[in-house]
Amino acid sequence: MPLLQRIQQQFHDSVQAKQQALDVMAAPIERAVRLMTQCLQSGGKVMACGNGGSAADSQHFAAELLNRFEKERPPLAAIALTTDTSTLTSIANDYRFEDVFAKQIQALGRSGDVLLAISTSGNSLNVIEAIHVAHARGIRVVALTGRGGGKMNALLAADDLHLCVPVERTARIQEVHLLTIHCLCDGIDALILGEIQ
Repeated sequence: MPLLQRIQQQFHDSVQAKQQALDVMAAPIERAVRLMTQCLQSGGKVMACGNGGSAADSQHFAAELLNRFEKERPPLAAIALTTDTSTLTSIANDYRFEDVFAKQIQALGRSGDVLLAISTSGNSLNVIEAIHVAHARGIRVVALTGRGGGKMNALLAADDLHLCVPVERTARIQEVHLLTIHCLCDGIDALILGEIQ
């Protein structure tokens, strides 16, 4: 396959993945927007975690809320649990890498907060541990996954939300995750600014 055709195929595959995701994810994303907005308006915070590209997505999401997305508004309480290298490495060194997010949630999380738990496979052990601790502290979970949700799917409580990209390829899942994050940020802003109900 020529390089140009290969590049064009990437674009076509991405469009197709997003179309598939639209059919199954739009309604759960709306519920997640409303949950997060209610949390933020009630004085709670949204925490986000993930590994690798999902760690970058966590940071992107938190930055868009804490600073701003596309419109001016007051800063919103959001924390990426992936950014403090001293905390992450001390927990991984003194305990286990599986605990790097869970211990932060134990210290910082409060009932009424929301955890955005991101994993393309749904099988990230440290994200799974974060979900366990979130549930123990009365924190609702929005899981952002792919490939059927992996092990995380079975852990979610009845009042949690699962945003699962219905494709298998990691790159396509990550592309839909980024779009989902932008949908969350846009929807939260629209509700907070009174543009929609």
